[in-house]
Amino acid sequence: MSPIRSSTRSLIVSADDFGLSEEVNEAIEIAHRDGLLSTASLMVAGPASVDAVKRAKRLPDLRVGLHLVTIEGEATLPHAAIPSITDADGELGRSQLGLGVDYFFNPVARHALRREIEAQFRAFAFSGLTLDHANAHKHMHLHPTVGRYLIRTGAEFGLRHVRLPIEPPAPLAAVETRFDTLGAAALRRWCGVLRGQIRRAGMTTNDWCFGIAWSGHMTAGRVADLTAHLPPGLSEIYFHPATAKNELLQSLMPDYDHRGELAALTSPLFRNAVTANHVRLAIWDAASRA
Repeated sequence: MSPIRSSTRSLIVSADDFGLSEEVNEAIEIAHRDGLLSTASLMVAGPASVDAVKRAKRLPDLRVGLHLVTIEGEATLPHAAIPSITDADGELGRSQLGLGVDYFFNPVARHALRREIEAQFRAFAFSGLTLDHANAHKHMHLHPTVGRYLIRTGAEFGLRHVRLPIEPPAPLAAVETRFDTLGAAALRRWCGVLRGQIRRAGMTTNDWCFGIAWSGHMTAGRVADLTAHLPPGLSEIYFHPATAKNELLQSLMPDYDHRGELAALTSPLFRNAVTANHVRLAIWDAASRA
């Protein structure tokens, strides 16, 4: 598939956290089979990653990439191998500020981070799945060090596409009255650093990304209305679906409406909005150079 023209409105419909739980995996399978979902991002060390890989292999049209985990999750390597960034249970920290400082200033932590990122790409390759794209849990690849290692290591494993989590405020405001925040504006500014890293590596990315401001609450009505206001270029709308909220999901994302996001992905309202607004469903191979 050739890169899209900038005047075309194209859309990747994706889901994060593939492998986090069987409830998430089941929802992704349903959303792909019965809805608009074309793409999923795999947590290779997630508690249900083996189940996710099995499902992906029986869904040949589901494109799967790496959802790199450098915060709030189980590491691929044991604690003894990377003690500077994991606890005794092998869990990565939850503090974006604390980890961000360590990843930038602490050479021991940077070395551990690089090793863990390499291990996650190796684990994905070992799964036998084709690497479609990469992004990072909680958009940690916006951190210059994480982004550099993701791109550098990914290139060794054939990575060609990286998510740019840049969400323009105007389409959201057209759907619901809302005001741009300093945090959202700062996030968009940081995207410039990542875009430069992607460009220099010769990789491609999306123009726009939706699912940040309304994360966990991408309802059918919202995404249908958003579809009418998508800007020209390639957009990605990402979701966090699940068939039920188990103990882990409740702990990590207590306020997320996982079942509501699954309903949105399979909703005729969303599908009809894509058709009515002449939005082209796309995959990452449609991305243009950053």
